[in-house]
Amino acid sequence: MNFLDMLRNAERQNGSMLCVGLDPEPAKFPATLKGDAGKIYDFCAAIVDATADLVSAFKPQIAYFAARRAEDQLEALIAHIHEKHPGIPVILDAKRGDIGSTAEQYAVEAFERFKADAVTVNPYMGHDSVEPWLSYSKKGVILLCRTSNPGGSDLQFLDVGGEKLYERVASLAAKNWNSTGQIGLVVGATFPAEIERVRAIVGDMPLLVPGIGAQ
Repeated sequence: MNFLDMLRNAERQNGSMLCVGLDPEPAKFPATLKGDAGKIYDFCAAIVDATADLVSAFKPQIAYFAARRAEDQLEALIAHIHEKHPGIPVILDAKRGDIGSTAEQYAVEAFERFKADAVTVNPYMGHDSVEPWLSYSKKGVILLCRTSNPGGSDLQFLDVGGEKLYERVASLAAKNWNSTGQIGLVVGATFPAEIERVRAIVGDMPLLVPGIGAQ
C-alpha cells in the first residue's frame, strides 16, 4: 500500500485528519522522565499509543532526535508505529533539500534507514532536487510551499511573473512534477487565505497544515 492510500484509509478509519507532531524535548518531559534523553522513545511511544485511534498520521521531527544522538530511538519509534498501529503512516519531518546526488542519500536515510512512509522536502533548489525522492514509488513527498513561520514571507510571497513564489511552487508541484501522484504540500495554518489559494491551484492534493495548537 502506498502512502496516499494509507493516509486516506487512516482518515476514514479514525474519522480524523489530525497529524500528531512528535518533537521531543527532554527538558519538558514529565517529572519521572525529565531531562533524560534516553527516554525519548518511551515518551513518544506513549503519545503514539494514546492517540493512534484519533489520528491520520504521525510526524516525528528528526532534529529533536539527532540533536540528542537518539536516531536509534527514532528508528525504534517508527518500527513501533508500524508494528502496533499498522496503517497509520509516518511522515518524517526532515525538510531536506539538496542537489540530486545528495538528495539520493537523504532519501535512503528517510525511506530505507528510518522506514518513513513520507518525508518533508524543501523544493527551492528545483525539480532535480525533488526527483530522487520520487523514485520510491510507494512513498509520499511533501514539499514546503507556504510555511507557517513569519519569515516565510521574506521569500515565499515574492512576485515572480505575476504570481507569488509559493503559488509557483504549488503549480509546479501539481502540474509538472507530480506525474507519479506522490506529492503533497506544506501550507501553514497561520495563513488561511493562502491555504485557500493553494487548494484552488492543486485540487485534491494532500496538504500538511502545521501550526494548529501545540505539538
